[in-house]
Amino acid sequence: MPSDVVVIIGAGGIGQAIARRQGAGRTILLADHSESALAAAREAMEAVGHAVSARQADVSSREAVHALARAAAELGPVVNVVNAAGVIQAPPAAILAVNLVGTALVFEEFGDVIAPGGAGLVISSMAGHMPPPLDLETARLLGQTPADELLALPVLSEQAVPDSGAAFAISKQANHARAQAAAVTWGDRGARVNSLSPGIILTPLVREEMASPGAAEHYQQAIATSAVGRIGTVDEIATAAAFLLGPDAGFITGTDLLIDGGVIAALRAGRLNLP
Repeated sequence: MPSDVVVIIGAGGIGQAIARRQGAGRTILLADHSESALAAAREAMEAVGHAVSARQADVSSREAVHALARAAAELGPVVNVVNAAGVIQAPPAAILAVNLVGTALVFEEFGDVIAPGGAGLVISSMAGHMPPPLDLETARLLGQTPADELLALPVLSEQAVPDSGAAFAISKQANHARAQAAAVTWGDRGARVNSLSPGIILTPLVREEMASPGAAEHYQQAIATSAVGRIGTVDEIATAAAFLLGPDAGFITGTDLLIDGGVIAALRAGRLNLP
């Protein structure tokens, strides 16, 4: 009998931590755009006893995500799908393609193969909580427009999204809207889907971002003024993900869990001022 399948898209620190937490006794299908990162992650996980299948995939390509979903279904019942793929330091178009369209494609394609009782999760970001809330019509469009048509929306035009910071923020707001919309269609299969918004977690991606000009100061300010006063760990994100993916969260779907150590709380209280 085939073992249950856990799909992890994005072989970085958070993706690997969730894979370790969810993968015991299951087959892990690990996907990433980078073949070298994928190979290293697979080797590390197999070295500690996990059964891992690896597949290179570009999350912004429907063809690639469709093939990934079919490959997962061939391995066995797909019980967990986690999209941890994302970019920060990139042009706006690339950020929207990976963080926003990629999430929409994963929800659409894996919505056809997720097993009854299964659960999905997109790793979003506290950045999605920083701008003012989306109005209802914009949230509807970002949440329900088919993935292949998303980038034609006026709210995602070059004029509306002029730089990488704006692209990152709206892509993460859209993640929340996509999870809420997908909860309805996934629910038709008896499955759930949510988003999780980490704060400052020391991953290679964040280290790279903190090394960029001017960013270190803003990161340190956010950490110092947060309620917890420290950086989070990938294991803490994996613990939260395990809850959302597991039976204890059986009544939770279409929602976002903010796990940021209180950075957004400091922002709302006026203790933190970000550009």
